[in-house]
Amino acid sequence: MVLRSCWKSRHKNGSGPAPCWIRSGLLALLWLCVTQLACEIGAVGESKNVIQKDAEFDVTYNDSVTSENQTIYAFNHTISRNKTEGVRVTVDVLSQGLESPILFVIRQKQAVLSFQVPLILRGLYQRKYPYNHVGRTLCQPPTRALSETQYFFVDVSTLSSQGTNYQLRVSRVESFTLQTDKKFSFTASPSQPQYFKYVFPDGLDTVIVKVNSDMNFPCSVMSVQDIQCPVYDLDNNVAFIGMYQTMTKKGAITVQRKDFPSNSFYVVIVVKTEDEACGGPLRFYPLRPDELIDAGNRSKTIDVMVSPAINSEVYVMGMLFCLGIFLSFYLLTLLVACVENKRMKKREAFQIPADMSPAETASLLGKNGDGKIPGAPYEYGSFADNGSTLSSEAITDSATSTDNNYGYMERSLDSVGRSRQESLSSVEEDDYDTLDDIDSDKNIVRTKKYLCVSDLARKDKRILSKKYQIYFWNIATIAVFYALPVIQLVITYQTVVNVTGNQDICFYNFLCAHPLGALSAFNNILSNLGYVMLGLLFLLIVLKRDIVHNRALVRNDYHALECGIPKHFGLFYAMGTALMMEGLLSACYHVCPNYTNFQFDTSFMYMIAGLCMLKLYQKRHPDINASAYSAYACLAAVIFFSVLGVVFGKGNTVFWIVFSVIHILATLLLSTQLYYMGRWRLDSGVLRRVVYIIYTDCIRQCSGPMYIDRMVLLVMGNIVNWSLAAYGLIERPNDFASYLLAIAICNLLLYFAFYIIMKLRSGERIQCLALVCILFTAVVWGFALYFFFQGLSTWQKTPAESREHNRDCILLSFFDDHDIWHFLSSIAMFGSFLVLLTMDDDLDTVQRDKIFVF
Repeated sequence: MVLRSCWKSRHKNGSGPAPCWIRSGLLALLWLCVTQLACEIGAVGESKNVIQKDAEFDVTYNDSVTSENQTIYAFNHTISRNKTEGVRVTVDVLSQGLESPILFVIRQKQAVLSFQVPLILRGLYQRKYPYNHVGRTLCQPPTRALSETQYFFVDVSTLSSQGTNYQLRVSRVESFTLQTDKKFSFTASPSQPQYFKYVFPDGLDTVIVKVNSDMNFPCSVMSVQDIQCPVYDLDNNVAFIGMYQTMTKKGAITVQRKDFPSNSFYVVIVVKTEDEACGGPLRFYPLRPDELIDAGNRSKTIDVMVSPAINSEVYVMGMLFCLGIFLSFYLLTLLVACVENKRMKKREAFQIPADMSPAETASLLGKNGDGKIPGAPYEYGSFADNGSTLSSEAITDSATSTDNNYGYMERSLDSVGRSRQESLSSVEEDDYDTLDDIDSDKNIVRTKKYLCVSDLARKDKRILSKKYQIYFWNIATIAVFYALPVIQLVITYQTVVNVTGNQDICFYNFLCAHPLGALSAFNNILSNLGYVMLGLLFLLIVLKRDIVHNRALVRNDYHALECGIPKHFGLFYAMGTALMMEGLLSACYHVCPNYTNFQFDTSFMYMIAGLCMLKLYQKRHPDINASAYSAYACLAAVIFFSVLGVVFGKGNTVFWIVFSVIHILATLLLSTQLYYMGRWRLDSGVLRRVVYIIYTDCIRQCSGPMYIDRMVLLVMGNIVNWSLAAYGLIERPNDFASYLLAIAICNLLLYFAFYIIMKLRSGERIQCLALVCILFTAVVWGFALYFFFQGLSTWQKTPAESREHNRDCILLSFFDDHDIWHFLSSIAMFGSFLVLLTMDDDLDTVQRDKIFVF
């Protein structure tokens, strides 16, 4: 109409102006804009109907939602600066088979919380677990006013075109703030996590949060987080901040005020969707894309209690107690040394003059005219003038002559004294082996039926001293190169624990793990001080004996030159160093004890056991004891197998078969080496020689073993080792490192018992000091092993299962059972070393040709 009238007007007026076109364009444009706006408003009104309701606490709202409507629930509550109340939102979806979930968005003053229902939580291999019942606690924003009314809104919406029924309930959590030393019980599930607030009271700087449950499963996580929004309280985000650890029945985290500037923190409890992290079974489900799996009932009842931790006074008392125990050993050693010096002064009047000939001293030392040893319980044969006991079947007439000097060598003490003044650099061990007939000499001497120490102490003392000092220098070098990367690694471990907050990395006794600075369990580190202090004390004792012995050699003391077990202190120095390193590495291990660094705690235990066995053997076999290079190479092989066993040995049948075969073969080779005193060869003809010996000694004529005592020891040793190999192959223990250590300790105890029995059987006696050390050490070892087997943690299981063994402190509220094991085992090892050092002191006045080899 308008366009037509306008056209008519223009036609009528001819060439005049046409303002009607302008008016019609503006009207058309306005009509289009209004029409589009009306359509959009109509579309919005048809697609979403927003309903806002004023809601109240503790009222259950039953409602439905579709894609065409959105409901907003408005709540208000009064919060106080001096009182903290939690607010909990609980949602249930009553409809099944939803095409789209319901989205709940909770808008607060300084935080927004959103979640969907059904809540989908993921497990391993992307398994999906839906939960229709969801409960979440709201994060309470801080307020500076004494009292303030705050509003929050719960928006409910969905994209589903079908009506979905739900229930909504908002309630107050009356016991939201935890009280010190008061237990609080609650129930949690994967879709209904719980968290509570704790405020440090005045004067309390450190607390222990303890969580307990009567149920092993479902697996759960406890977390300690700072007071800030949002709170990460779901299985898929609880590890984002704070400190956390998995748990079955027990969990404990030590919390320090300095780590939380607000002087308060949240204790968050989350139940996991699966139990695999806690060592539980992982049920098999078909892995189909987007398949939802019903997790079943995973509710768990939990108790939480926050208890005060120890204060600085307890730390000081613990450190003073630890120092006091081990310093008392220094004082006791000083007292014994003073008493011993007084006794030595009294005996100076009865000392044998240095210029007295061996023939004149023979009667004083108890040698009878018939050449037999007084007090020997069985017949060893007759002694020639040279002091050697020779078998008529093994030695020719020339071998029994004094010219060959196979036994005790008649030489002037002046020449001996002069030889000691020579430089050690002018002699080498090979100097003894340059004679063409030396091999035949060794065969004659070492294959005698009865050997004396003089038969196996023929090498120059300077050469042997130089040889055995290598033990000390080698172990010192090993210690430096081993300890430095260990220290670096454990510092990294502790840093990772402190930064990530993941307390599953380290296997502590969390109920008695007292932090100090960056260290999470200072008490476990401090208790290793005994190894270092007692190792140092043993080195000082050995040094004192070494100095006294060297002074005696300088003044040509007859007893030092020709009597007693040959004094070589290199192995003793190595043992003391190994004890100190055991303390250092055990402390490093306890910075963060776990599966990957357990060998730090055991490596030098293998060293100690091996060195003790070598020292026992060296006492009666100084000339033929293993060199430091071969000994440490064997110990390196043991540590190598220890690492392989820890990494690959768990349930690996092939590994256990290979190790058992190697164990048995090594036992047989070592037995052969010991029985024949090294006078055999491992070459292509060894099998032929073995068959020949079996034929001649067992088939052609049945003859017993020539060396009965050695055979008894080796047969018992083979029985023990074969039994241990069979046990390992059948049981396949998870803790391979401890199993390997048990093998070493069993062999050491067997050899030590054999040594003591043979010593007494040979008519020798044990002096009072050595006897006291033996009895004291045996008692301490018994108590130490009792505390060792308490098992406060174990890295063979999951961290959550390990925490089931955690216990409270039992000594001074600072040390636990494992700390007492450290105390007692360090004392027991120190006592064992003293036994090895003093057990042959009774032979210091006995000629070496009267001391038997066994």
